[in-house]
Amino acid sequence: MKFTDGYWQLLPGVEIMRPRDLDDVVRDGDDLVAYAPTAAIDKRGDTLNLPLVTVRLSSPMPDVIGVTVSHHLGGVDRGPRFALAEVPGDVRVELPETLGAGPATLRAGRLTARLATDGPWGLEFLDPSGRVLTSSMDRSLGIITTPDGATHVREQLTLGVGENLYGLGERFGAFVKNGQSIDVWNEDGGTASDQAYKNVPFYLSDAGYGVFVDHPERVSYEIGTEVVSRAQFSVQGESLRYYVVYGATPKEVLSRYTQLTGRPAPVPAWSYGLWLSTSFTTSYDEQTVTSFVDGMAERGIPLSVFHFDCFWMRQFHWSDFVWDPAMFPDPEGMLRRLAAKGLRICVWINPYIAQRSVLFEEGRKAGFLVTRPDGSVWQWDKWQAGMALVDFTNPDAVAWYQDKLRTLLAMGVDCFKTDFGERIPTDVVWHDGSDPQRMHNYYAQAYNEAVFDLLVAERGEGEAVLFARSATAGGQRLPVHWGGDCESTFVAMAESLRGGLSLSLSGFGYWSHDIGGFEGTPDPAVFKRWLPFGLLSSHSRLHGSNSYRVPWAFDEEAVDVAREFARLKMTLMPYLLDVGREAVDQGVPMMRAMMLEFPGDRAVAGLGTQYMLGGALLVAPVFSASGDVDVYLPDGTWTHLLTGAKVAGGRWRHEVHGYDSLPLYVRPGTVLAVGASGDGPEYALAEGVTLRLFELPDGFDEVTHVAAGTGATGASFRVRRDGDRISVTSPDALGDWSIELDGRTAAGHGEGTLELDL
Repeated sequence: MKFTDGYWQLLPGVEIMRPRDLDDVVRDGDDLVAYAPTAAIDKRGDTLNLPLVTVRLSSPMPDVIGVTVSHHLGGVDRGPRFALAEVPGDVRVELPETLGAGPATLRAGRLTARLATDGPWGLEFLDPSGRVLTSSMDRSLGIITTPDGATHVREQLTLGVGENLYGLGERFGAFVKNGQSIDVWNEDGGTASDQAYKNVPFYLSDAGYGVFVDHPERVSYEIGTEVVSRAQFSVQGESLRYYVVYGATPKEVLSRYTQLTGRPAPVPAWSYGLWLSTSFTTSYDEQTVTSFVDGMAERGIPLSVFHFDCFWMRQFHWSDFVWDPAMFPDPEGMLRRLAAKGLRICVWINPYIAQRSVLFEEGRKAGFLVTRPDGSVWQWDKWQAGMALVDFTNPDAVAWYQDKLRTLLAMGVDCFKTDFGERIPTDVVWHDGSDPQRMHNYYAQAYNEAVFDLLVAERGEGEAVLFARSATAGGQRLPVHWGGDCESTFVAMAESLRGGLSLSLSGFGYWSHDIGGFEGTPDPAVFKRWLPFGLLSSHSRLHGSNSYRVPWAFDEEAVDVAREFARLKMTLMPYLLDVGREAVDQGVPMMRAMMLEFPGDRAVAGLGTQYMLGGALLVAPVFSASGDVDVYLPDGTWTHLLTGAKVAGGRWRHEVHGYDSLPLYVRPGTVLAVGASGDGPEYALAEGVTLRLFELPDGFDEVTHVAAGTGATGASFRVRRDGDRISVTSPDALGDWSIELDGRTAAGHGEGTLELDL
């Protein structure tokens, strides 16, 4: 939201009060509090009829400093609020002997906030070396009144030369957010607009910090737009709270931010396998489903999860959680038969209750549906006729909703696709009195949390997984999320990737998308190019709108491509589980923008057309039927995983690939654990594992851990290079294992050491 007409003038009807010289600065426990009048004070009488801005600096954990800017403090905080962690740390507040005798500072870990006391408003954030990361300057901070009489609080933080900002949720436009006006407001807008399903009020700077605005309601950003040298954010109301998060690297910033807002939960190994859907409006019954499942098996394409989309329920009844008896007369038997084929089952749900649903009247009488101020149930006819909304601020409504899903779990359903959650009205009353503006975005969190908590309770931690569309800050705790409704084009494929990478830089560890696109039917070339991208994402799903996504619906080559990359992903399970553990333990996403792994390389600053899958594998999807693709390789000698070709990095390359290939390079200095099975994600990972060694430098000495997987124990391997000799030692391997270097192998069994000469 813009408030000025250029740099000097205000828009008509806009008034801004800015803090001027400080009247006082005090210590309040571990907080630093500044009182800043909005005009200069030369004599006592100047204090009359003069607004005062209160700025409180605090720290919830090391390397994080919060700033709360307030005008009037007497408002009622109706919630909801983001759940933020607090980690005790050494916080130091230092005040000058008198105002003007020096700055006031608050230090939290390696981050320092320095507040000027001798002149115009100035608040700087410094790294351990004293370098200014960003600052709030004179004319930055403001209490603003707009022509409609609303009050807003605005902050502008400085941007350095060449500084780039990323994140703000799953955004499908330009990857770097500089120059964009963005409202954090969840919308069901597809992937082809500036709207987003997953809005997160956090941006990551490549200058060594991130900024989280602690407001669930609409946050309006002007990133280098209203003032080109500043990142502006504003909220309506009398108060604004934001946190500056320091990190020596972008990974460190994300790790600290996810420590504050929550780390992703672990997901089950089976979720990494291929998911196949009925698609949306297609016609299907058990015979159709079985033909798809058997067709995948007959063609050697490993399948892990089968998903039933909307029409597993009767039309006009969404959601009543009752199987359509005409299509599925024996749902329990069908689910048993699918489970016998080794599949997990996912079903589509949403939080909307159609008027024809048996649950509508039940929920209305019990007070479980969101109401208007006059007490009537909020309804409209978009999506479903007479649709109402479950009130997840009511604990009894949560239990009621969970009980309906518990019945499905007892039938044999394993997980849920939690669709929608963005069309949330603001002219309503919530059970717990929550602010409707704040609940608009936060509803996604409450909805997904209700379903995820049920899965944890019924299936156990580590077995719970969603396929969710909407989210806000903290949503990363409830994985997995997918990219939403995209078109079936190369352009949409690229915009989906940008959205996923932006989400990953907003703290989300896992991400998926509809292989081939959702809207319409993709050209076979689009589908075949999308398959490697989808199967080299953290989670992989075949899903569409009005047409099936089984590979043989396109051509036989699509079957071959699907088989090759599905099996490749399954062999990478030892590596993927290790990368997933980084997301859980450190908050580092599985799919990583290049700037996250190579922050010192200016060539990757705005690169949103390729990514790192974990720290070792570089993936560059091919966005053309011809196979032409440009890929950037950072410094070092990279090895193509599929061909073994070695390529010098530090430059861009133009390559041409068939449908069975893409730029898939292994980073130099990598020990890549490759499993012995491509049949599925659940197997004894350490049994028959091969450690592939890539360009290990002299003196290399690291330990690679291979998770147990299914039905066996894990193992660890110490890999060392001393001159021209490489040795690999395992103290705990039980079965067969091997090492591979430039096409040469050595095989071992159980505890012991293997050696190869360069």
